[in-house]
Amino acid sequence: MGLAGDIIIIVMAALVGGLIAQALKQPLIIGYILAGVVVGPYTGGITVSDIANIEKLAEIGIALLLFALGLEFSFRELKHVRAIALFGTPLQIILTMLYGFGIGWLLGWSWTASVWFGALISLSSTMIIIKTLENQGMMGTLSSRVMIGVLIVQDLAVVPMLIILPQLSNIQNGVSILLIAAVKAAIFLLAIILIGTKVIPRLMRHIANWNSRELFLITTTAIGLGIGYGTYVFGLSFAFGAFVAGMLLSESDYGYQALSDIVPLRDIFSLLFFTSIGMLMDIDFLFAHWQTIAALVALVMLGKALIFAVLSRSFGYRNVIPLAMGLGLCQVGEFSFILGRVGISTKSISAEFYSLVLAMTIATMLLTPFLSGLTTPLYAFARRWIRPLKLEPFHFPQSGLKDHIVIAGGGRVGMYVANVLQKKGMPFVIIEYNSRRVHEIKSCSFPIIFGDAGRRIILEAADLDKAKLLLITTPVAVISLGIIAHAQRIKPDIHIIARAEGQEQMKALYAKGVTYVVQPEFEASLEIVHQTLLNLGVPAEQLETLTEEARQELNSPLCNLN
Repeated sequence: MGLAGDIIIIVMAALVGGLIAQALKQPLIIGYILAGVVVGPYTGGITVSDIANIEKLAEIGIALLLFALGLEFSFRELKHVRAIALFGTPLQIILTMLYGFGIGWLLGWSWTASVWFGALISLSSTMIIIKTLENQGMMGTLSSRVMIGVLIVQDLAVVPMLIILPQLSNIQNGVSILLIAAVKAAIFLLAIILIGTKVIPRLMRHIANWNSRELFLITTTAIGLGIGYGTYVFGLSFAFGAFVAGMLLSESDYGYQALSDIVPLRDIFSLLFFTSIGMLMDIDFLFAHWQTIAALVALVMLGKALIFAVLSRSFGYRNVIPLAMGLGLCQVGEFSFILGRVGISTKSISAEFYSLVLAMTIATMLLTPFLSGLTTPLYAFARRWIRPLKLEPFHFPQSGLKDHIVIAGGGRVGMYVANVLQKKGMPFVIIEYNSRRVHEIKSCSFPIIFGDAGRRIILEAADLDKAKLLLITTPVAVISLGIIAHAQRIKPDIHIIARAEGQEQMKALYAKGVTYVVQPEFEASLEIVHQTLLNLGVPAEQLETLTEEARQELNSPLCNLN
């Protein structure tokens, strides 16, 4: 069947690899890469016959990855972490490139190979980190937002790297080539921005008015790949054009719809891309050079971990964040594969060098969930030896606190609760360790303690032993459980209201003696049902009964754990 048969083999192998990865709680791309190794030319058995054509299809996967990245990109995401994201990330990339160059120099590589190595290891994996954070229930924490902000800027850095790195092998003419490329890029961007602001919105509005989902998808794909092909014809990177197209569409009224439509197509072609990466893995080479690969894995992960930890500390982040960033971002990312493929196609790097980097990258990806999972226990161990933070209470009443409410977490939920309590004249104090949030809370003149609610000394400073109630607003189970343990030692009969993301988390919190657990998704669904039935004419009294019965049905089997 030729190419069609090869695609069928790849999809079936990727399905098996994806199922295994999911069962092992690993990101799916690990399964895709390993599936590529199995059906590649170096392992025997069922083998893809036409790898060259698969690689051409994989280029579409690269373009769609960057197109979707452009659609997802928003400066609003960087608002709260813009200092470390916009200024710290370029510094991290430079430091990591210098570190990688040093490793290459020690191994006796050429200066171009050393620069390539530094660039390849400077990027971390967005897909791996997001999957790991989701599995650990850490999404939404300050450390996760900092990491995602850094990853966004790292992904953006791929674009200039795609233009600059291939010119290193032709350094004599490299400067003039780069200048020409920069001029071309500027002209192209001006033309595309003009088209993107004048033509594309009108075209998308016209297509959307026809209410054809299929035609909308085709138009979105044609814009992304078409602009990418335009940059290729113009002498620039195909992937660069796709990224620019995504950014243009993201600013339109149809950005979210375009992203939701393009994601399934992106995932299919990304499957081909990551599987084709695995096909390049030479098993004999892996066994012949396993010591070098193991040494590189250790050096790269240790070096990146130290760089990220020191960088986050220097930008004012304390407590668990430097440790979380060091252990979470120390791997090499998927966009390094894209850079490496460009290096192979332009003959900037050798196939042997690429195999070395490929094996090292896969190993760092596999180790990431394990290393990231060590963040909490290592931080808990380290806190025993770290000098307690200096407490910084603000706006405390002169008479002190008594019969008050302690709010652990001053985010949106905590601030809303504080506003209501202030209007009702009820005493409260907020505990928050995010310095940016502390500044916002101080501006509202709310009583606040700057510190980590997961530490006993902070809860004691909030006079928890005199409090009526403890509210825990964080959705992260491991943080909530730590706060609960300390709170119950200070005041065993304290009433606690906590927040949970799902039934398993609710069960764990109730088992620890929490008085009441709020599940936001459940409450939102109740309100939607309430408004639906109200608009259908169901009496308000009957609605209140239905709502109360639903809450009792959700909580009754869990409350029996108390």
